[in-house]
Amino acid sequence: MSALDSSILRVFLDAKGKAISGDRLAKEFGISRVAIWARLARLRKEGFRFTASPRKGYALTATPKALHPDLLDAQLRLQRVRLPCTVIGQIDSTNSEAERLLASGQEAPFAIVALRQTAGRGRLGRRWHSEQSGNLYLSIAFRPFIETSRLSPFTLWMGLALCEHIDQKLGIKLGLKWPNDLLNAKGAKVAGMLTEARVDADRVRDLVFGIGLNIESSPAELQGAACSLRSLSRKPIDANEVAAGVLGALETAWEAFEDDSFRKKFLKLFTHYDCLAGQKVKVTLRGKPLHGVAEGIDETGALLLRLSTGRRTEIASGEVTLRTSKVAR
Repeated sequence: MSALDSSILRVFLDAKGKAISGDRLAKEFGISRVAIWARLARLRKEGFRFTASPRKGYALTATPKALHPDLLDAQLRLQRVRLPCTVIGQIDSTNSEAERLLASGQEAPFAIVALRQTAGRGRLGRRWHSEQSGNLYLSIAFRPFIETSRLSPFTLWMGLALCEHIDQKLGIKLGLKWPNDLLNAKGAKVAGMLTEARVDADRVRDLVFGIGLNIESSPAELQGAACSLRSLSRKPIDANEVAAGVLGALETAWEAFEDDSFRKKFLKLFTHYDCLAGQKVKVTLRGKPLHGVAEGIDETGALLLRLSTGRRTEIASGEVTLRTSKVAR
C-alpha cells in the first residue's frame, strides 16, 4: 500500500467528483505536478479513471470494483475508522494471520483484510470459499481480558451490528441465522462469521472475530445456496466503501460489547433480524438431533427451542437446519 496514493485518493473522495487542480495536489503533498501526473497515470492502470479539464484539473470518475488497498485505506480515513487495518493480497486465512500476529505481541485491536484466501475456514472446521477478489475476507483481533462468561453473545451481537449497518446504509435487509450466518430472504448465505478465543483461567486473553462477506460475487459452486450484496442491491455498490463501513460498524459494535452497553438493544435487534423465529428447525447437539420451533434467544444468546412436548429448552451451541423452505419474515 502507498500512503501517498491513499492520501491523494482521499482528497478526490472528499471532492465528490469535482475537479482538483494539479497545483493544489502538488502543494498539498509537497511534490511536483509531474509527480502527481505520474501517480494518477499509475492509478489509471489499476482501474481508476480520471478526467482532465483545462484550468480545472482532474476529477475522479471511476474506481475499481474489487477491493484496492489504497482506496480502502482512503475510505477508512474518510469514514474516520480508527481501527488499524492491514490489507494483504493473498493469505491462507485472515483468522490464522491474526492469531500469528497476536502471538508475536502485536498491539490490539487490529484488522486483517485479504483480497483472497487459500485456506479460509468457517465454523466446525468447514471450508469458507474465498477465492473471488471483490469480496470481504476480514478478521479483527482483540485482547479483551473479559470474563469467559461474557463471551457467549459476542458473535450474535457482531452479526446483528452488521445486519443493522447493511440495512441502514445499503437498504438491504439480511436475516441472522443463529448462531453465525447472514442470509437473504430466500435463505442464501451472504456472510458467515467465526469467533475464536484463547482463554486463561476465567478470562479471555485473545479474541479473533472473522467474517466472510460476499460483496461482489458468490462462489459458482454454491449458486442458489449463496449470494452477494451486489445481486441484492438496486443501486451500485462500491466494495471499498462497503468494506470501510463494515469495519467502522464492527469497531463501534466492539466498543458497545466491551463496556456492556450492547445489552440495551441486543434482544430487540435480534428480534428484528431473526430469520428462524417461529420456524421448525433441527438442532444437532453433540451428534444428537433435537426438533422443535425456534422462539428467539435469551440474554446470553442461547437459542430458545420449543420441543414437541411443549417444553422449552435453551441451546448454547449447535448446528441448526431449517425444516421448512421459508426463511425470512
